[in-house]
Amino acid sequence: MTLNRRDTIGLLASASIAPMVAPIAQAQTSTQAGTGTVGSASPKPPTEFTKAANKRMLDMLPFNDRTDFEDAQRGFIANVPGNVLKDAQGKVALDLAKLQVPADAPAPDTMNPSLWRISQLNSFAGLFKVVDRLYQVRNLDIANFTIVEGETGLIVIDPTISTIAAKAALDLYFAHRPRKPVTAVIYTHSHLDHFGGVAAVTTAEDVAAGRTKIIAPTGFLEEAVSENVYAGNAMLRRVMYMAGAPLGRGTGAAQTLGTGLGTESTDTPPTLIPPTDLITETGQKMTIDGLEFEFLMAPGSEAPAEMHFYAPALKALCTAENACHTLHNFYTLRGAKTRDSAKWVKYLNQTLEMWGGQAEVLYAPHHWPMWGNAAIRQHIENYRDAFKFIHDRSLHLANAGYTLPEIGELVQYPPELERNWATRGYYGTVSHDARAVYNFYLGYFSENPAELAPLPPVQAAPRYVELMGGADAIVAAAQKAYDTGDYRWAAQLLQHVVYAQPDHQAARYLQADAFEQLGYQAEAATWRNIYFVGAQELRQGLPKVTPDLAASPDLVRHLPLEMAFDSLAIQVDSEKAAGKTITINFEVDDTDKAYALVLRNRVLNYSGKPAASPDLTITGSNAAIVAALLGGKPEEVMANGTLKAEGRTAALGELVGVTAVPEFWFPIVTRPAWKA
Repeated sequence: MTLNRRDTIGLLASASIAPMVAPIAQAQTSTQAGTGTVGSASPKPPTEFTKAANKRMLDMLPFNDRTDFEDAQRGFIANVPGNVLKDAQGKVALDLAKLQVPADAPAPDTMNPSLWRISQLNSFAGLFKVVDRLYQVRNLDIANFTIVEGETGLIVIDPTISTIAAKAALDLYFAHRPRKPVTAVIYTHSHLDHFGGVAAVTTAEDVAAGRTKIIAPTGFLEEAVSENVYAGNAMLRRVMYMAGAPLGRGTGAAQTLGTGLGTESTDTPPTLIPPTDLITETGQKMTIDGLEFEFLMAPGSEAPAEMHFYAPALKALCTAENACHTLHNFYTLRGAKTRDSAKWVKYLNQTLEMWGGQAEVLYAPHHWPMWGNAAIRQHIENYRDAFKFIHDRSLHLANAGYTLPEIGELVQYPPELERNWATRGYYGTVSHDARAVYNFYLGYFSENPAELAPLPPVQAAPRYVELMGGADAIVAAAQKAYDTGDYRWAAQLLQHVVYAQPDHQAARYLQADAFEQLGYQAEAATWRNIYFVGAQELRQGLPKVTPDLAASPDLVRHLPLEMAFDSLAIQVDSEKAAGKTITINFEVDDTDKAYALVLRNRVLNYSGKPAASPDLTITGSNAAIVAALLGGKPEEVMANGTLKAEGRTAALGELVGVTAVPEFWFPIVTRPAWKA
């Protein structure tokens, strides 16, 4: 079942990044109005200011410490043949060589040396032995593919986002280790890059027959299919920026090497097999294929459903995505609910209390492992302390009256944490994490009355332009800022012109130049991507192609009907719904639930109690009803026999007809046309 954009509703974006969006062909640069010739229509090299900023990073951080390089290569066995991933037809689906960075090469002027370093470490790809009975296939995908050898078969932990990568990982393992069946799969948490490849390692039939267990934290299934449902169109559009989707892959000036977590993924629909066994409480133990595991629940940390676990026989600890080799996001820049960093700190403390004195190896679904109890304890303690510092310092400043943007500037690591590689800001950053803490506790409003009802930017921008002497005067001032290396101010000034006069070519090009220099300097891969994609759109305009946004049938069939109702309600166009009243009952035969869905007063509500006199009653499976509501072609679903209808069948089409699917390629660096 191929579904249109309304079905994506974040299903592709539910991972920590959106790995499934291939690089997008861009439109040709259009002829644009505007005065002046300031700025460049094509990428510019780093300026002396940018080179100096990156040189300061080299001087500040301990680049002579090569421990991580030793750990990232430890236990290497082999890489995939040809350094490529191929699909079922033998076609190259991912060229890993484009994503690899020579381990001994100095950073180019076009990349922050610290970001270059993590990219080097993420280049070590292939099969690795971690300890006896524990293996990882790393950097064939965004997430690692981990294998624990049980008594009779294999326990796979987080089978990546892609079936192509998962199959390649398992094939690589079997090329060097005995071929055994997969007896269990463990999902560490509910993000897409940690379960999407499951169909390559087991089947629904083997799971149903009891030959394979699927183990996950409680709440996994609901969170896996529902995260980002309601703001999915906006979120996936924003993912194009954060993940650098339109950028070329590689080490070039305007290219991306991912988001700091690992490599990118192949463009294949994710799969999902629901859990058979749930972990419900901290301290729970489970014997899986003869090997005992102990669990710690960590909901509401990096994911809504997440857990840590320890295998005493291996002295091996997995902290899921809660203590890897980058500062993580309290707020992810693609857009999502702000995460509770205080809970995150609590779970890391519990991890130390439960297993900190025992673990001899620490592994995770991103990056490389660590060995030795002292090193593991120090790593988790430093990670915890970095999170605690950002949390506490942000609230300390908030309580002193500082506001969200000020806190993002003022919170900076102390020297004790600044040189810790594992909490450098490759994915999250201190700046946007600190702002997230403020937002989590206090929201966006500073209490200043001037900010209570400000003019929207698209209305305010022309007034700023007029006040500052016109667009050309602002561009001239921005050029002076650019020429002195003040790229942040240049970009901020030019935003007024680009918002007020989106066809002003000189302003667009100069803002693109400023973004580009900021991208060259960015330590965070996510910030680099956002700057470069913004620059690309300013120079070339929006893409003129439609991205492939087909969602996975495995995910859609598990979308709870209540969430489908909510998603449809968000899509109601209030003008189309004027004067309409429609009531439809739904009887769900695979859940034995019944609902009434009512359109009235231009809003859509549902109830768990059927209406007495509906226009239509529909009976069928959850998946079929979701397809009828969100698939864009309700008449076809009604006609294919998967649903039974009693009453005025046209009512379903009328209901779906009052919805509107938003345009995917809405502008970001410019603004949509203002609607009063």
